Amino acid sequence: MNLSVGIVGLPNVGKSTLFNALLKKQAALAANYPFATIEPNVGVVAVPDGRLKKLAEITAKEIAGNVVKKPHPDPLLKGEGALEELKLPPIKPATVEFVDIAGLVKGASEGAGLGNKFLSHIREVAVIAHVVRAFVDEDVIREGSHDPESDYATIQMELMLADIATVKKAMDNRKLEAGKKVVLKRVFEDLNAGIPVRDIKLNDEERDCLKELFLLSAKPEIIVLNVSEDEYSLVRNAEVIEKYGELLQLPKDRFVVICAKIESELSGLSDEEQIDYLKDLGFPNSGLERLIGKAYERLGLISFLTCGEKEVRAWTVKKGSSAQLAAGEIHTDFIKKFIKAEVVGYEEFVEVGGWKKSRELGKARQEGRDYVVKDGDVVEFKIGS
Repeated sequence: MNLSVGIVGLPNVGKSTLFNALLKKQAALAANYPFATIEPNVGVVAVPDGRLKKLAEITAKEIAGNVVKKPHPDPLLKGEGALEELKLPPIKPATVEFVDIAGLVKGASEGAGLGNKFLSHIREVAVIAHVVRAFVDEDVIREGSHDPESDYATIQMELMLADIATVKKAMDNRKLEAGKKVVLKRVFEDLNAGIPVRDIKLNDEERDCLKELFLLSAKPEIIVLNVSEDEYSLVRNAEVIEKYGELLQLPKDRFVVICAKIESELSGLSDEEQIDYLKDLGFPNSGLERLIGKAYERLGLISFLTCGEKEVRAWTVKKGSSAQLAAGEIHTDFIKKFIKAEVVGYEEFVEVGGWKKSRELGKARQEGRDYVVKDGDVVEFKIGS
């Protein structure tokens, strides 16, 4: 399961700067004028997960003959003997796809600023990361941007207007079932009252009625507050979220605070330099990690892990997925041929030192197809022929 995040917002709020920082390269055109981005820029980046390297080291130690002798790098110490180095199996993290969607403007739902084209790109992503300009910089042009409250409302309104048109068209279908028509009528009324679909109280069956319409305001949303350098620190983080949560009247768990300018600077540093820079700001991790973590949270996703001689890998599944469905993430045939899953929690797996000890000490559990996979489970599936 690949996670796709659409970065949206008004022009010149910092979307492309953030996108470039996330990819650690200038993959998008970041320019100080409207519509610098027309086609969506797409980049796939690895989901940071420190557990994978640890599993790779443990796996390497379990494989016989996996220790490589290398000459000492210091010429003065070459006579002291060769250094031993573990040959790690390939590490394959989960991935997230970021889509930098061109800046929307008021009237986008009616085609303003190539709006119809831009809105169609949003339909294809799993979660919306709505970048809101919370910084002041007179040198950066405000294209339709006034203040965080009206900026957020402008984008929300355009998404809902597009949904109103979609729902109305569906309601005009003479072959529409009576039950679906009731649901659509209610959604239509709530949208006209200014309520996005994600906030309309619907049961699972009613939401299923809407899936084929790919409604924009139904998508999970993350509000990315792009703040100035002065406001970007862990100390200020809760205060900033509190302030904008009240201003926009939104739950605080929807917000992520970033400074696209600082994230751009971080992208040019080494891993060690990034850690030191973030430590000075008080953050334990980067804006990328916090944004991905929030996307996982909003979509209800977790990662289970597999490790062996061929690779160490993270797989993304919906929270509450069964072992049988999780096996299908590796290969669809595994769903039909599933026999059982051997499972060890990550912490226990690391503590005892791998599969061999886990089995000897009875830490490896044999689970059936209905077992609910947990985040960090280290799993080996038994599949029939």
